Amino acid sequence: MIEYIFFDASLRDKFLAFAEQRDVPCTASDDSMGLLVAIPEDIPEALADEIEEYYESLEDEQEELSKASGDLNRLAGFNFTLPDGQPRMLPLPSDMANRLLANFSLAEIQGLLNAVAERTLNPNSEHLCKILAALKNKQNQ
Repeated sequence: MIEYIFFDASLRDKFLAFAEQRDVPCTASDDSMGLLVAIPEDIPEALADEIEEYYESLEDEQEELSKASGDLNRLAGFNFTLPDGQPRMLPLPSDMANRLLANFSLAEIQGLLNAVAERTLNPNSEHLCKILAALKNKQNQ
């Protein structure tokens, strides 16, 4: 699933309507991060691009709403999972979260945080060149 986050219910609802008009199944949920909408990953690429472009326009609207309301000191958070399965959340200033979301999907950010948690709790002292060699060996098999 591809997840999109919203901080305003009206923008989330606009996104849901946009996806539903294109027969893209969605699930909406609320959590400590904000308002989430998930769509399947296996939709046609052109449709995925159209949805991503629309989401970006809604992000611009969210930024304008935040500026208009003077709500520039809000926090956003990203969920991640510790190696033992415990969920955690990393709070970030909303402007930093928006910059991350402008360049990475929510799944990519969560994957990065999961990897950091894994390496922090289970350190690996191997050098990068050794790790890269191991990855190349796996790909060649």
